[in-house]
Amino acid sequence: MKRLIDLVKNKFFLVTIAFLVWMIFFDKNDLFSQYQYHQQVSKLKQERDFYKTETEKVSKDLDELTSNPQKLEKFAREKYLMKKDNEDVYVIVNEKQ
Repeated sequence: MKRLIDLVKNKFFLVTIAFLVWMIFFDKNDLFSQYQYHQQVSKLKQERDFYKTETEKVSKDLDELTSNPQKLEKFAREKYLMKKDNEDVYVIVNEKQ
């Protein structure tokens, strides 16, 4: 018991405890902030991976559209509802109940 009281009265021990409390709870880079930064980094990495895959898909589609006229025509008809002069286009919309 006396040893514990001597330890609590030691100024180096008190300064060390105060420093640890300050760094863990009150500093600009405390544990809560570090956790939030870690969550934000993981979210940004997921977004980066998503956009990389989307970029690869779009570049693949672009290569196909520039090299194949039939694909370009199919894309224009489906995506932008384009038609030839002598054609009629009917858009069928499925209504959900």
